[in-house]
Amino acid sequence: MRSDYNVTIKETSKELTTKEKIRIKDLSNAINLDAATQEEDKILIDVDYYVILGIHNAKSEERPDYDNIVVVDKGGNKFYTGSTSFMEALMDILDELNAAGETDCQIEVYRKESKNYKGKQFLTCSIV
Repeated sequence: MRSDYNVTIKETSKELTTKEKIRIKDLSNAINLDAATQEEDKILIDVDYYVILGIHNAKSEERPDYDNIVVVDKGGNKFYTGSTSFMEALMDILDELNAAGETDCQIEVYRKESKNYKGKQFLTCSIV
């Protein structure tokens, strides 16, 4: 295991097999939501489950330790971001659905203008 770069699973919305755990930590074949929403206005995801990854990258001088959320759709496609605003919006949606005993969830992911920082945008999501 490399000590300069390490990925751990911090939280999952479902129990994962060993193969799923290995697969979810590899983001090389996942869609970066930050980049994808710059190319398309909205990204629709039929949510199957999510995983929060804790990432340690010793080569990152600004932030060597950070979290990414990976959302897997029902087709097995992986989408990821480190956006806190996205994570909070998704958790609010899923918590409310879970409390109501509902499991089906389709979200749209999009960029929104920041009220606090002129000219800046943030990533968020809404239920469809």
